Amino acid sequence: MVRVILLRLWLAALPFGVWFLWRAWSRHTGREMGSTPWGWLAGLGGALLAGSLILGVLFRPGHGDEVYVPAEEQAGGSLASGHYAPKGGGG
Repeated sequence: MVRVILLRLWLAALPFGVWFLWRAWSRHTGREMGSTPWGWLAGLGGALLAGSLILGVLFRPGHGDEVYVPAEEQAGGSLASGHYAPKGGGG
C-alpha cells in the first residue's frame, strides 16, 4: 500500500520536478525563464494522479470466479484471515 501511495505522490510531483530541472538547465545556458506556471503544474500533476487512479481501477485483477470468505475465529481463539476461494469450494 505504501508503494502505491508513493507512486501516486511521485506522479503528482513529476511535472514540478521536470519544470524546475528544465528551468535550472535553461538558466545555466543563459536563457532567462519567466514566472513559474503553478496552475499548469498543479493541473498536470492532478491529471497524472487521476489517470493513475483510473488505470488502477481498470486494470486491477478481479476475483470474478471466486467468492470472498471473511475472517473467522477458530478453536483456541486464533483468527483465520479472510481470503478468496473458488465458487462452490467453501474455503
